[in-house]
Amino acid sequence: MEKYRAVWALHHSMALLEWDMETHMPEGGAASRGAASGQLAMMTQKATVSLAPLLRKAEKSSDLDDESKGIVRSLRREVDFFTKIPPELVEERVRVTTEATVVWRRARKTSDYKLFEPHMEKILEITRRVADCLGYAKHPYDALLDLYEEDFTVRDADAVFSRLVPGSKKVLERVEAGGVYPSRHPLEAVRYSTDAMVRVNEGVISLLGMPKDRFRMDVSTHPFTIGIAPDDVRITTRYEGADFKAALFSTIHESGHALYELQLGDSLRFTPAAGAASLGFHESQSRFWENVVGRSREFSKLVHPLVRKNLAEVSKYSAEDLYLYFNAVRKSFIRVEADELSYNLHIALRYDLEKKMVSGDVSVSELPEVWNDVFEDYLGVRPKKDSEGVLQDIHWSGGSLGYFPTYSLGNVILGMIWHKLGDGEMVRESVQKKDLTQLEKWLQANIHRWGSTYSPKVLQERLFGDAYNPDRLLKYYEAKYLG
Repeated sequence: MEKYRAVWALHHSMALLEWDMETHMPEGGAASRGAASGQLAMMTQKATVSLAPLLRKAEKSSDLDDESKGIVRSLRREVDFFTKIPPELVEERVRVTTEATVVWRRARKTSDYKLFEPHMEKILEITRRVADCLGYAKHPYDALLDLYEEDFTVRDADAVFSRLVPGSKKVLERVEAGGVYPSRHPLEAVRYSTDAMVRVNEGVISLLGMPKDRFRMDVSTHPFTIGIAPDDVRITTRYEGADFKAALFSTIHESGHALYELQLGDSLRFTPAAGAASLGFHESQSRFWENVVGRSREFSKLVHPLVRKNLAEVSKYSAEDLYLYFNAVRKSFIRVEADELSYNLHIALRYDLEKKMVSGDVSVSELPEVWNDVFEDYLGVRPKKDSEGVLQDIHWSGGSLGYFPTYSLGNVILGMIWHKLGDGEMVRESVQKKDLTQLEKWLQANIHRWGSTYSPKVLQERLFGDAYNPDRLLKYYEAKYLG
């Protein structure tokens, strides 16, 4: 771990550059930033691979505790990645995706996929090479899934989505037929000033207990969280001037991610295990706070005075109005605006397309049309432009193929947490008492403090006695929307 500190310092520096690129860097700096990031990536690779002899020695130890075993396992994953991927491919991947991210922003703004298409071609070609270098048993997409969710395969994903998609559709159809939850709400059209919404978000951050000396919030095109260090975690949100719940829930969502980073065990500092068990687990935290807590009736009552105080246009609406506004059920083209029930259909679409792209069954030029076809099949409506279809997400521009399924895995784990907390009873009690520390302490003790000491499947088995079981999530949907 003494030797690993050099690797940690490089990760720390690259994280800071990434945050700056998304928040403050002028567009003209993309090429230089890409070159610098590429060089840092190669330095990280060299420093990580140099630890291989010490790692082999540690792996032979027979008296390691669970934490030490987790550190060794986590470092083995890093070493294997950088040993298998040639330095020139590491540099090319970072350079190409850094430039592509800036082009994606422009393409999304103008809804022009053709502008981004050549960059997507390069990214897919690089991604296939990465998969080949990493190796896989059955499907090249397995190698990419494992980067974000350890030991998770196409077989696992198919098992989850084969139950989650029809189950979500069934609940969605019953909710639409029931007419209790609105498809539209008048508050969606209410405009707000950015300054007023900033005050609302700052109030929510205070309710969540975010530590001001270790946390900050900025603005970016696509909200994100980045843990630069355990005592330096940053999020972003966005303000669009209307439909204030988008800005509100972006902030709550990213704060859920941030809490995970802020509550990692102190003994894991500067080690390769000082991170989430997986991206699925990370997403379970953001979705838990956004949906199970933030979209609850109890939270609507809690936040109602804060919203009324700062957004004058909302003063005539009750806490129950807020609750129905927060939980409107409508088929949306945009993933980040999707309601809970249709969200997993958005992810299933991306999973299907990524799998086919990597295997060569769908070409980059075909993506917009195939996207629209699958979307219409899943949700019954068809996107009219690229910005509400294939260009809406930043992930592909960053080379993150294999990432999207972790969003639904996060929802699945959320459902398992909800069930573990007495089918949400602890959530209701904590919010009613206006004290969220009980929830934060439970999550810290059972999930956050472990970092990646345990693999995601093992951590789930320890906590729930099961892994990636979508039935708990479907039960949560039914209890909330049909109960």
